[in-house]
Amino acid sequence: MKRRRPLRALRRRMRRQTTRLRSVLLRRFFLPRREGRAAVLRYAAVLDGQTVNLHARMPRWVRPDEDARIELRRRGRRLATAARVYTDHDGGVAMDAAILLGQDVNGLPLTPGRWKIRLRLSQGLRRTLPLLLVDLPVPYGGPTRPMEAAAATGARYRLGRGVTGNARVTFSPAQPSAEVVRVHVTHSQVEVAFRVAGGEPEAPWAEFVASGRRLRAGVDRADGGLWQVSVPLHLMAPRRDRAEQWDLVLCSGNLRDMRLGRRLHDVRNPGRVFAYRQTAVTPVGQHPMLVLPRYTPAGNFRIQCSPMTEAA
Repeated sequence: MKRRRPLRALRRRMRRQTTRLRSVLLRRFFLPRREGRAAVLRYAAVLDGQTVNLHARMPRWVRPDEDARIELRRRGRRLATAARVYTDHDGGVAMDAAILLGQDVNGLPLTPGRWKIRLRLSQGLRRTLPLLLVDLPVPYGGPTRPMEAAAATGARYRLGRGVTGNARVTFSPAQPSAEVVRVHVTHSQVEVAFRVAGGEPEAPWAEFVASGRRLRAGVDRADGGLWQVSVPLHLMAPRRDRAEQWDLVLCSGNLRDMRLGRRLHDVRNPGRVFAYRQTAVTPVGQHPMLVLPRYTPAGNFRIQCSPMTEAA
């Protein structure tokens, strides 16, 4: 582990230096030579994990009444969606486009890999323009952050650029994950409903894991494509005079073991935003205890069981 940290830091420095070098080359060499032959993106970002929003300044010769569309190209395939060319507030000609990606949400059906983004003009000279991405998207601050993956499917769409600055979007299929949807605590058990993104588990079961303890529970189908698991609270009662943390792991015959959590969102602090109430229960044959479902900063789901005396 100690050897890996310097290597990771070195790779990060190299990536930053490469990014700065490419930015300098683009601004000082490619951009001046391509002026008038390309549209320059002033804004480019992937919103909600699957919608690419673009705003570009057009060359002077482009008319504001152009019929335009965005084309995504990869290995001979072309996918297209509408774009709007208009006169901007400062008198220049601009372009706006919102590109929904993903067949599962009725968007463009991308296949895995890098797709070039270009602008097709249908009137006038009928030209195809590259879209230059001068500045890469910068994460913003605040309680939310950019979506790293589509909430509906878990697929990942990342904006980038080639050596000459041409914009492109990279599609990566969803990595299997188990996403918590509902949690219900009664005086006898905890019930958790969840969905699995990026895969379909075969013969699944769940394991509630604490320090030195492991409970196996069956997983059942629920409505709306969800799965459901429950465990009796008397089996989770703390054996010591301090809180015990239970992780919930989904196991199956075909997918890797996955900790249940909540990761397909844009919240920086899931533990605070997706907070649950603490519940006081008295399991059969056990002392009173407090049950608190919660999320870690990484989004992993946990159930905290504490002796009532500790809270007092």
